[in-house]
Amino acid sequence: MMNKTSMIAIALLVFMGFYPLFVDSAWLAVGTTFLVFSVVAFSQDIILGRAGVFHMGHAMFFGLGAYTTAILNVHFGLPILATWLPAVLVPMLVAFILVFPIIHLRGDYLLVATIGFNIIFIQVLQNDVFGLTGGPNGLFGIDVARVLGFDFSSQTHMYYMAFILLGITLFIMRNLDRSKFGRAMFYIHKDEIAAQSMGINVRYFKLYAFILGAGIAGAAGSMFSVQYSAVSPEAFNVTQSIMFFTIVLVGGSASLPGVLIGTFVMFVLPEMFREFETARYLVFGIAMILTMILRPRGIWPVRFGNIPDFLKKGVK
Repeated sequence: MMNKTSMIAIALLVFMGFYPLFVDSAWLAVGTTFLVFSVVAFSQDIILGRAGVFHMGHAMFFGLGAYTTAILNVHFGLPILATWLPAVLVPMLVAFILVFPIIHLRGDYLLVATIGFNIIFIQVLQNDVFGLTGGPNGLFGIDVARVLGFDFSSQTHMYYMAFILLGITLFIMRNLDRSKFGRAMFYIHKDEIAAQSMGINVRYFKLYAFILGAGIAGAAGSMFSVQYSAVSPEAFNVTQSIMFFTIVLVGGSASLPGVLIGTFVMFVLPEMFREFETARYLVFGIAMILTMILRPRGIWPVRFGNIPDFLKKGVK
């Protein structure tokens, strides 16, 4: 029998599936961005919410996926479909290279290191390394996705492509939680020392979380670049990383509904109050502070009181 959370999740997915039928093109674009940012937030949740690793440079992986698609399409003429796999693999490879030497760091030390990576990434983009990134202006003229001669260029097409990507991400998250990797990350998050005493290789599973999260963020970045037909450095700066970090904390770590709510609060609500341009972020900041005071575990926190049977099996 389905629990309350599963029923709400299904109802939300059904609503999102029919969403394009009831809105204009402007709100359809907002809905597409919500789906893409939800995918990035879930990939951040793998690292922060599940493995418990403080990581505030996630926009770098998001940007790597976006720029991989943009560079391969604009400079080398590859069709969009051919860029999707590289857009996933490049962030995963970079995550391994950068994180492997520092994965032993804990807490704020690792947090500062990941912020540094994000800053360096933005500098590389702005300085137009090898003449590929377009400098501060970025890259424009990214093509649309084409399958069998049919191009997916309308806002509705973009929305459903992002919707499918979110569905794949949720499928990965569900299977991750029920796998030995999910069980390991659960134990590491709850008590790293106890996890080590159980024989869990903490460094390996933290690195696994980084690589998986980077790959999913890269896929979202590729979708983001196709949606806007352009990429630029400011879309992937440290401020964006802070936003993704905050989404997980505000919504609720390791909580699927919480991450969706956090994404809505952080990205959709500001769009709804855009007419109050000067005051909306002031109100928004106050609301975030009140949320952390009144709901320190997030708007929709995950319930760890009763550990599911599949988490009691341990990790071998």
